[in-house]
Amino acid sequence: MIVISAKNSIGDRIQGLNLGADDYLTKPFHLSELNARISAVIRRRHFQGQQVLVLNELVVDLPAKTVSVNSRAVDLTRKEYDLLLYLAYNKNRVISKNAIAEHLSGDEAEIFDNFDFIYSHMKNLKKKLQQAGCAEYIKSVYGMGYKFDI
Repeated sequence: MIVISAKNSIGDRIQGLNLGADDYLTKPFHLSELNARISAVIRRRHFQGQQVLVLNELVVDLPAKTVSVNSRAVDLTRKEYDLLLYLAYNKNRVISKNAIAEHLSGDEAEIFDNFDFIYSHMKNLKKKLQQAGCAEYIKSVYGMGYKFDI
């Protein structure tokens, strides 16, 4: 959690961090700084601070937001990239379609009456990775969801 506040005294910042915040940002700030701080929190929480995530032949450069397979760049959309990171973070666990829908769409997940958009993103992601020479790590688990099996 990142606290954004107009209070900028050292006591306020220390109190925010001591109450459990991962970071404390005072106003005014640049959006690029907020984006960098969000990326840092994600790296610390999900990937133990790693800048580059290496999953056999699949490499994800987190700061650059790039994906490569055997040193060959793979062009992904933002949703496909987010989906790949979500699967990698939850590797070797079955993730429900509902959880994936919420991750990709946030609060808008409830307005969808089916999971066609998930099937579409998943199919495109698998196809792009496979065309680049990546092994088939993304598995469908019938009636349950998907699993990044590595």
